[in-house]
Order: sequence, then structure tokens, then C-alpha cells
Amino acid sequence: MYLVGEALVGDGAELAHIDLLMGDKNGPIGTAFANAISQLSIGHTPLLAVVRPNLLTKPVTLVIPKVTLKDMSQVNEMFGPVQAAVAKAVADSVEEGVFGDADIEDLVILCSAFVHPDAKDYNKIYRYNYGATKLSIARAMDKFPDKKTLIHEKDRAAHAIMGFKVQRLWDPPYLQVACDIVDLGKLKAVLSALPENDHLIIEAGTPLVKKFGLSVLSEIRKVKPNAFIIADMKILDTGNLEARMAGDATADAVVVSGLAPVSTIEKAIIEAKKVGIYSVIDMLNVSSPVKLLQSLKVKPDIVELHRAIDVEETAHAWGDIPALKKACGGKLLVATAGGIRTNVVKDALKAGADILVVGRAITASKDVGHAADEFLEQLNREEIDQFRIMTDF
Repeated sequence: MYLVGEALVGDGAELAHIDLLMGDKNGPIGTAFANAISQLSIGHTPLLAVVRPNLLTKPVTLVIPKVTLKDMSQVNEMFGPVQAAVAKAVADSVEEGVFGDADIEDLVILCSAFVHPDAKDYNKIYRYNYGATKLSIARAMDKFPDKKTLIHEKDRAAHAIMGFKVQRLWDPPYLQVACDIVDLGKLKAVLSALPENDHLIIEAGTPLVKKFGLSVLSEIRKVKPNAFIIADMKILDTGNLEARMAGDATADAVVVSGLAPVSTIEKAIIEAKKVGIYSVIDMLNVSSPVKLLQSLKVKPDIVELHRAIDVEETAHAWGDIPALKKACGGKLLVATAGGIRTNVVKDALKAGADILVVGRAITASKDVGHAADEFLEQLNREEIDQFRIMTDF
């Protein structure tokens, strides 16, 4: 047996985080157990979990401090409420049948526990570590998460300590606000007026990026820290380098021109995948978007059907969106851009569009927030987390 469990419970300085390994005494976990208790290191001395002095818990459990213990107050917290909480959680799990048919005499547990140096409240330290240990044991026995849960949750999750959420586009349709503004004051005013909505994307437009460089993304994040931001660089050469630059500048997606050489497009897509951002091909002036997609060895995440500002008097032509998606194996988001107004939203969505790119109809409006809301209402999508109950995730 070789099982792994993890859990975070609580908040504030007393927050508890447990990393747990469980396995047979005669296996690799047993070897690690013996090594840990016999090879001590300063500030990370492991201790056996006891319910009280002279009452060892079973399965035998070793508590290992994650944070270096630098003074006696930290030592007392680890040898007091943390040790007791872990031991009690293990014992209660035995009583509740969590270990099933496993022989608790043949198992050992390694429990790595986090205690913040500023933690003071023994009651909270105990309760949070008890809950985290118990949950990590149950998860280890259940082999949580399974593949289905992992894939379902990976783009919905928000890390409790990181402080911000990395947005992913798993629930289309979306509204993309194209910020082609070249005045930072005006840009910040527009961003501040935009509603907080997880179906709203911010585009750092090409003129904006050309004037201020990719550092403008940091300015956008100061106003909208959790936004999904697209860097519309319209890459034409050095695809891997420029895609990497966009990722390093905290972009969530980077745009490469469909007029670029195929090798440049493919390098940009590959590099975007490496750094964990979306790749977008702008099909402005591309005669056959479907043929281009079919020619690519690697496929983009998003294709943008783009009618240029200079020809906005012409009719909208969405093309064959289903054919575009088929050329990418069905895993493709399609954005429509160029002169999008509220009166064409339904037509675009009916044609299969996943992202509506809107610029001046919002950014040049006298009431930016209201203008954005008008488009968002037509998407007919609820806030992703509005009715989501955050339990063990």
C-alpha cells in the first residue's frame, strides 16, 4: 500500500495544511518512517503522534514539522495541539472504519504539518489540524481525487493561499472587451467601470501593446487582478519568443496572426502550451481559415474571425464556424470581432461563436458598465461560482 492524502482547513495564522503518506511497515513508507525518526534535522524534529503521553495512536503516525521551529512557543504548538490533533484524528478514523479492512498494526503514517510562526490560538490550531488530518486520511483511502474529479475541478479551483484565481475559458460564451486605448488614464477608467464578471475577458489591444509594451498588462492587473487577459500581439515572426514574452508578462492568452508563416504559428502555439496560456490565431485577411487550421500540426485554443476596423462598413461574415471546430478536433473556441453591436449578438451566438469581441461599443460608451452589462445579459450565462458551494475543494 502506498497512499497519499492532502488537506487544508481553517484560515488566518492558525490555518492547517497536512501532507500525508500512508503505507505498509515493510514497504517504502515504512523505510521513510524509520529514516525520518532516526535522522533528525534542526528545527524539523519529527514526533510520534500520541493522544496523550503514553498513549500512542494507531496506525503509528509520525508528525513532521514543515516550518522550521525556531523558538519554544512554536515547539509547544507542535508538541501540544498539533500532536494531539493528528493523533486523535487517526484514532477517530479507526473507530469510524475509515481504514476498512486494513490491519492498523501493519500500517504507518507520515504526517507533514504546517504551523504558521504567527499562530497563537491553541484551540484553533487543534481543531484545524484535526480536521485537516482526518480529511487527508479519508482522501488517501479514497484515492481522491479520481481522474474525473481532477479534470472537472482543475479550471474551477482557486488556491486559498495564492490570493488570486487563474481564469480558464471552460464555460462559453464570453464577452471580450478590446482595449485599443492608448491613454493609460482612460484605460484605467474603463477597466474600473467594467463589471466584475467571470464571463468577461480583457484584451490588451495591439495599439495599446505597441505604445506601452507588455508591461501594460501589469497596469491592467492592478485594476483587474483576476481578469483573463489576452495580449493581442498579432505575432508574425519569432513565435516561440513572443509567446514566451506574453506568458512572462502574465497574459492568459497570446494572439498570433494567421498571416504568419505556419512554422511561426506552430512555434507560438507550442510555446503557449509550455507556459500554460491560450493560443489565439487572428484570421484577419486569411483567405481560408479552415485550410490554415488543417495545415497545422498543433492546433490553437482560439480562432478569431476578425473584420478589420477599416472595413467595418461591410457585412458580417462569420464563415463556417462548425468547420473550423471540426478542423481542430472539436476542441476550439471561436471568437468573432469587428463592429460587434448588441443587435448582432444573437446571430453570432447562433452561428456558433464562443467569444464576442467588442471594442468601442463599450470602451467609448458614456456608461461603460451599462454597455458591458447589455452584452453580458445577452450571453445568458450565470456567474460561474455564484451558486457553487465550496466544500472540500
